[in-house]
Amino acid sequence: MLMMVLSDMVSNYINILRFQLPYLNITVLSLASDYRSKMTDITLISSSTVRPQIINQQGREKIHLTPFDLNFLYVDYTQRGLLFPKPDPETHFISRLKTSLSSALDIYFPFAGRLSKVENHEDDTVSFYINCNGSGATFIHAVAESISVSDLLQPDGSVPDFSRIFYPMNGVKSIDGVSEPLLGLQVTEMRDGVFIGFGYNHMVADGASIWNFFKTWSKICSNGQPENLQPLALKGWFVDGMDFPIHIPVSETETPPPSNELSPTFKERVFHFTKKNISDLKAKVNSEIGSSDHKVSSLQAVSAHMWRSIIRHNGLNQEEKTRCFVAVDLRQRLNPPLEKECFGHVIYNAIATTTVGELQGQGLGWAFLQINNMLRSLTNEDYRIWAENWVRNMKIQKSGLGSKMTRDSVIVSSSPWFEVYDNDFGWGKPIAVRAGPSNSISGKLVLFRGIEEGCIDVHAFLLSDVLVKLLADVEFLENVANV
Repeated sequence: MLMMVLSDMVSNYINILRFQLPYLNITVLSLASDYRSKMTDITLISSSTVRPQIINQQGREKIHLTPFDLNFLYVDYTQRGLLFPKPDPETHFISRLKTSLSSALDIYFPFAGRLSKVENHEDDTVSFYINCNGSGATFIHAVAESISVSDLLQPDGSVPDFSRIFYPMNGVKSIDGVSEPLLGLQVTEMRDGVFIGFGYNHMVADGASIWNFFKTWSKICSNGQPENLQPLALKGWFVDGMDFPIHIPVSETETPPPSNELSPTFKERVFHFTKKNISDLKAKVNSEIGSSDHKVSSLQAVSAHMWRSIIRHNGLNQEEKTRCFVAVDLRQRLNPPLEKECFGHVIYNAIATTTVGELQGQGLGWAFLQINNMLRSLTNEDYRIWAENWVRNMKIQKSGLGSKMTRDSVIVSSSPWFEVYDNDFGWGKPIAVRAGPSNSISGKLVLFRGIEEGCIDVHAFLLSDVLVKLLADVEFLENVANV
């Protein structure tokens, strides 16, 4: 049994130690602070591998990877988490979760596989594919009796440092899927709640696929094996005329040396936009653009507001470039389109670019148009050209999105379209959703549907000085509910 002790009232830490247990990644923090007023204990009860009952996938054992997948080789596993009310212990919910997980993996079998690496000696390259061999997913059971729901959900949206202990697969990158599970889950029993944190390999699945998996798993856990479940539809898409598996130079897969650059201090905050907040932002956009040609989406209006507000406090010169990255689902944008519910990673990072001066001088409506026009202009040809260029000039990003990105850009991921609050495992729906600490970079914005209809929560990762200035920004605060 492993005991981890850390403070929940801290802002700085001086050392990170990582314990490696079989199929388990837990980060233990040695923390330095003047605010050690409360110590938090988390106890590991068990760590096991849950395998699907059906191992033979009958011709679907190998999934080839596209340039969009392979560009994520050195990206950390994506981490998300759901907070639930605490179930009655008499329901034996841990064993129910594990049993239903095995059934869910029968359907979502790629999550139970591993990444396979093939050495191509004839041209000094390597190739990767997903080996759907049924090796299984990690299931961790932990207890944190001293932590309550109110400790985790702060009224002002601040995210306590201790929350990172609720997520598995810390520090694991996509390329580590050769030996690590492609999906890890950690169920932590709190004093008055249960937190289900998870980390998954982003080359295997995107947000739409992971939340579809959760929907199926929760239904199986709540109601038993659901009827009329269709076999998993794989994306089955590759760029026309492109050979696969793609051969990657060995030099591009070598682990980069540790960076000497000091890591900046990030702070996390969840900004809550009510239905009225969003309606006011959309009305402002409409009044400024004066056109009925553009349907103002809630996601784009909130993203434009966050982009302008964050960049306003990033200390950039007026003539410097600033970018807004938006993760775009390609399923219905490709020609021909893919099945709407198909499984896989089908995401393209689209970019709206302007100068700091234009972004601040032109107003919210203009910022919205930069995002909207960029998204509307994307075509199947854009994706094809990007993929072909990637194969021709292969450079795999190995250090996030670059150090300069901490100041000049925002990165919008996830979507309020994901039905995160519909995942009822049999003891009630979630009461909150959160993003884990992986791939942290200032300007990272993870958008979730709010618990109330029509609301949006933005889980933001920001440099400490930027957050302080943002919380004093009247123009920003007038459209946010919880600060």
